[in-house]
Amino acid sequence: MELNILGQNLNECCLNPLTGYFRDGFCKTNNLDLGTHTVCAIVNQDFLEYSASMGNDLMTPQPQWKFFGLKPGDKWCLCVLRWLEAEKAGKAPPIVLEATHEKTLQFTSLKLLKKYGI
Repeated sequence: MELNILGQNLNECCLNPLTGYFRDGFCKTNNLDLGTHTVCAIVNQDFLEYSASMGNDLMTPQPQWKFFGLKPGDKWCLCVLRWLEAEKAGKAPPIVLEATHEKTLQFTSLKLLKKYGI
């Protein structure tokens, strides 16, 4: 069973839009997930614009990848390093603690994550 950053069973992040490295709604990961998509975020306009400015446009649909674009309020499994980058720039979106994978703690502290938790 996968665990979240609180040491409990990992909750689902989102099924619509379908998120996660495995596109199963959970922010699970494995060694092939080079981006470590473990942070369940509730994206907002500031983050979406920031991400696009950094070369990762999450707003524009990419139907060939079955990606229909994100809008503010959507939940999405973000790469932990992108979330940390956004946090340092003052653009980090809030996160769902119960749906954020425990591997995230290898990159940052629970204290920082709780600051953005909902």
